[in-house]
Amino acid sequence: MTKLSQIAIAVTALSTGMAALPAVAAEGDILLRFGPASVMPNDDSGEVEPLADTAVEVDDGNSVAFTITYMYSDNFGIELLGALPFEHDIKGDKGLDGVDVGSIEHLPPTLVAQYYFQPQSNVRPYIGAGINYTIFSNEDADSELEAVVGDTDISLDDSVGLAVMGGVDVDINEDWFFNASLWYIDIETEAELETAGAGDLEVDVDIDPWVVMLGVGTRF
Repeated sequence: MTKLSQIAIAVTALSTGMAALPAVAAEGDILLRFGPASVMPNDDSGEVEPLADTAVEVDDGNSVAFTITYMYSDNFGIELLGALPFEHDIKGDKGLDGVDVGSIEHLPPTLVAQYYFQPQSNVRPYIGAGINYTIFSNEDADSELEAVVGDTDISLDDSVGLAVMGGVDVDINEDWFFNASLWYIDIETEAELETAGAGDLEVDVDIDPWVVMLGVGTRF
């Protein structure tokens, strides 16, 4: 075997070994994850007061989410979830079935404490729990609703609730990894509708969504 061949084999072996190194989550690291996310409400609405036997439901919304995690130790981290605004359509149910009520946008900043089971592995599952603050904006009444009750302004109260989550990182190379994450968030809000033809309407909505994110991450 020539000297050149020996060098080539050594370089190949070194490259393979480097690729196998885990992008470990170690004390003091900052982990950045990002990718597409879906908010899937498990909504339960009260009556649209004072209209009897009426309710609303909230459709799924999709956006791009990101998380920033500070590793307090090899096993424990603090993570902040953020995203571009999610947009949801609101539809009537029961007595309002078939009526498009309107649309809203929301931001779901969520702060959780996490535990990492295998911080030195190439596959790193983790769980977390914390608090969510949901900010609603750009509430817009649909023309179908306004055809029934006249010109309408919609507003939703911001929400504070608990959140639990789980995820897993799977290494691509020393610096990058795939990520899959799942949250369950307690979101409860009151929607107020000021209408020209039916007066002021109110409805309590428990959105309580599952949030799924698939993406990639890196560490600093």
